Amino acid sequence: MRILVAPDKFKGSLGAREVAARIAAGLRDARPGLEIEVQPVADGGEGTADLIREACDGEWITCAAQDALGRAIEARYGWLAKTATAVLEMSEAAGFWRIAAHERDPIRANTFGVGEMLRDTIARGAKEIVVGLGGSATNDGGFGMARALGFRFLSKAGAELADAVIDLRDLERISSPRDLTLPRVIAATDVLNPFLGQRGATRTFGPQKGATPDQLGSLEEALARLADVVARDLGRDFRDAPGAGAAGGLGFGLMSFCGATVRPGFDLVAEMVDLEAAVGRADVVITGEGSLDEQTLDGKAPAGVARLARKHGKRSFAIVGSAAEGGTSRDLFDGVLVLATPPITREESMARTAELLQERARELAQMM
Repeated sequence: MRILVAPDKFKGSLGAREVAARIAAGLRDARPGLEIEVQPVADGGEGTADLIREACDGEWITCAAQDALGRAIEARYGWLAKTATAVLEMSEAAGFWRIAAHERDPIRANTFGVGEMLRDTIARGAKEIVVGLGGSATNDGGFGMARALGFRFLSKAGAELADAVIDLRDLERISSPRDLTLPRVIAATDVLNPFLGQRGATRTFGPQKGATPDQLGSLEEALARLADVVARDLGRDFRDAPGAGAAGGLGFGLMSFCGATVRPGFDLVAEMVDLEAAVGRADVVITGEGSLDEQTLDGKAPAGVARLARKHGKRSFAIVGSAAEGGTSRDLFDGVLVLATPPITREESMARTAELLQERARELAQMM
């Protein structure tokens, strides 16, 4: 029997590569004769650049940038020399992991460092730039990124706006850089949220980034003004585009200021690692992620893996940290095994993820 192991990361516990290794080890423990192929996957969030870089025999490039709060850092991105493609994750500069929980401040946090990374790839001669959207600590609609690329945001009095995101409420005019030449830019995301409204960047994800109820209103007003002025001055209106609300509205920013195309992150990764061919070679496909719920259906990697398996008539199973009761996400798979089952708590399962993954994989091997 040929098994393809193709999981995503278990956020906060293990990366996709380690998850895959643990599942493969558990399968071999129970059935040493299994033929196992391992291919970790991602959907645009953390780990995307690493998977694509490794699959395409790329290298890491390091550049100077700043984090979401303006502190100097060294950031890295993947470089595929054969195609002059840069693969970066916005979280490398402006991600949650760069700042402490008590430092979360969506009013001050910005994506300037993402723009610095883009500038470095352009200077290197990139013909294509892939930007993974996920894990952001920002809610600035790409305001900071655009400033790093040379766009200027001016008030009615002609003063340059270059500080807090809510200052965009006073935005009157956007001045575009004269010498900016961009290659093809692809924004890879796992969410389809629009820029504004109840499902938009601020209302949906702002509270996770530390925004208070009062701040949510101010941030929404600022981003709405940004969308209005972008539409008037740049002739681009992506406020309702699927994915515009990803990464604190960076999806909107990349489309508006960089002419980016938004693509489902899983589809992009699957193409670049030739996942469909691997599914075709397998008899059974095993995937997984930290949490299986209705959001899994909206572009998350395990759903994409399951749909590929179904397309090729292969059985698929998921090993997950937790799974919502009811709903339709479980229906994607022939079976779902959960790490956190009573008496094991969710916190305990996160601390023991590696051990429990191997244990559930042994159980799955015996089931098959």
